[in-house]
Amino acid sequence: MSSHHQPSTLAALGRTWVEAWNARDLERVLTLYDEAAVMTSDRIPAMGFDASGTVRGKEALRAYWGKALGLLPGLHFTLIDVFVSPDSVVVFYENERGKRICEYLRVNEAGLIVQGSANHLPH
Repeated sequence: MSSHHQPSTLAALGRTWVEAWNARDLERVLTLYDEAAVMTSDRIPAMGFDASGTVRGKEALRAYWGKALGLLPGLHFTLIDVFVSPDSVVVFYENERGKRICEYLRVNEAGLIVQGSANHLPH
């Protein structure tokens, strides 16, 4: 189990995550992730990646997000709020299309993201 992190540190991670995406800087985003990180989203199969909806490892994340960035030239996240627990942060934001999304990000002892999950409204 991950060690506990300060709420302010996790909130800062959430804000940094949004800033990195808004800069469209994939390598900056990836510096926030552990080499063995996993990401789950219903968008993963739709983009031609693993049918399970999960990609594993930084290289798979780089391929998935690189493709997504190429398809979304206007990508922009407006931060609504961040929610923290001892080992995770939920980033609540609105994307450039007006969709509200919660991104669950669990971190390891080093403060790197080891698990992410994009959570969309069911409609």
